[in-house]
Amino acid sequence: MSYADPNPGSSDPFGTPPPRRSRLRRPLTVALAALVPGALLGWLAYGALGGTGSAGADGSGPGTGAAPSVLGSPGDGKDGASGDGGAGAGTSTAAAPGAAPLEGRVVVVDPGHNTTNVEHTAEINRKVDIGTNRKECDTTGTSTNSGYAEAQFTLDVAHRLRTLLQAQGATVKLTQDGDRPFGPCVDERARIGNAAHADAVVSLHADGAGAGQRGFHVILPASVHAGAADTRAIVGPSKELGKLIAGDFARATGTSPSNYVGDGTGLVTRGDLGGLNLSTVPKVFIECGNMRDTKDAALLTSGAWRQDAAEGISEGIVSFLRG
Repeated sequence: MSYADPNPGSSDPFGTPPPRRSRLRRPLTVALAALVPGALLGWLAYGALGGTGSAGADGSGPGTGAAPSVLGSPGDGKDGASGDGGAGAGTSTAAAPGAAPLEGRVVVVDPGHNTTNVEHTAEINRKVDIGTNRKECDTTGTSTNSGYAEAQFTLDVAHRLRTLLQAQGATVKLTQDGDRPFGPCVDERARIGNAAHADAVVSLHADGAGAGQRGFHVILPASVHAGAADTRAIVGPSKELGKLIAGDFARATGTSPSNYVGDGTGLVTRGDLGGLNLSTVPKVFIECGNMRDTKDAALLTSGAWRQDAAEGISEGIVSFLRG
């Protein structure tokens, strides 16, 4: 309601002349009258465009009522909308925080030989089919000059490797965990990895070469197609797995590739090992060093070095499984 006189030119009934008006009053009133509707329209527009939480930043879903992010513009993948109309502001296709990178992946770790094989010579000397021919079920493995057995070494590294891979979310299975009287035989070792539908299998070993022959090497499957063996589908991925393990093993342990096989590459291809010939999943062997060389033996008998070895192998497997 206005209290202004509708007839400012007249006097009141008592003959009192009207009060003088400021020259600024009318223009100010007009200005305010123009501003108020504009402000109201602006507020309504803000609400319609998402400021009140009625719609998402891209108009495709419920809004959050929050101001637009200053970290990135819509569509740049940082903090805005996806830009393709398929997601609202703030959504992301990245893995949830804390998600394990190897969740759902299966790794089989094969600790070479068995500490009690020596007590079961008849059983481990039995011949089994490896596709190309027949070979002994298993061997006793080698040892350092001081008597530290290869089978002790491989089981220790297997336990360390299992812990590292499980921390990444992988399901890890061992072909033996010191829980068998002997073996398993080489053909059964391959079947364990196959039955697990493993994404990667690594067989752990240490060599028994001559003194002065040092370093590690990774054994890759040759292309074999004979009898029960057919490695053609796994040759490529196994080579990739082996290359990654070799590189990470060298970095983690500070050791060099073998100076007696592999021409300095640390990679050797063989078609005479049943554990590789009968595998239907990516698989490699790693000879971590030469137990018969005193310098290599000093490393292989060190718990700290075995931890480095496990970390190098783990890093190679993780790189392989993450592509």
